[in-house]
Amino acid sequence: MTLQIEAGDRVRTVVIHRKGTKLHVTLDGTTHVVDVRRIGSATVSMLVGARSLDAALAARGAAGAFDVHMDGGVVPIQIRQAGGFGRQKSEAGGERTGPQKIVAPMPGKIARVLVRPGDEVKARQGLVVVEAMKMENELRAARDGRVREVSVAEGQLVDAGTVLLVVA
Repeated sequence: MTLQIEAGDRVRTVVIHRKGTKLHVTLDGTTHVVDVRRIGSATVSMLVGARSLDAALAARGAAGAFDVHMDGGVVPIQIRQAGGFGRQKSEAGGERTGPQKIVAPMPGKIARVLVRPGDEVKARQGLVVVEAMKMENELRAARDGRVREVSVAEGQLVDAGTVLLVVA
């Protein structure tokens, strides 16, 4: 499962895979093995390496909005499926405008490029497939537009954050 989590002014891509009783969580290209146990209706205890953490989630008004209570503090977060933040309205109330820069969520290899410069694309249309950790992740357009630039080719290795293509 690939999610985008917004905390403050930062959006991070998180990939989660269950392997047996543990979760393999990839954040910014680094994978952490997490042993998670539910200890209450909205509270979990996590063992990440040698560090133990307890976290409680409290839902806020909007769908996907939570307050995370951890280590004596509260962090407001917004959770969406990968690509979801590009479809949200801006604070001014209008739709986001400007070019969409599609970036690699983690280091990997370009498995397939599904579009070419000049192609018209629709919201949620697949643009490029990145293979990372033996998983293929299809990156999609956040909204309708035209492919302005493709910066990668199939088989190319990319780092996390590399701009793969631009849709205007």
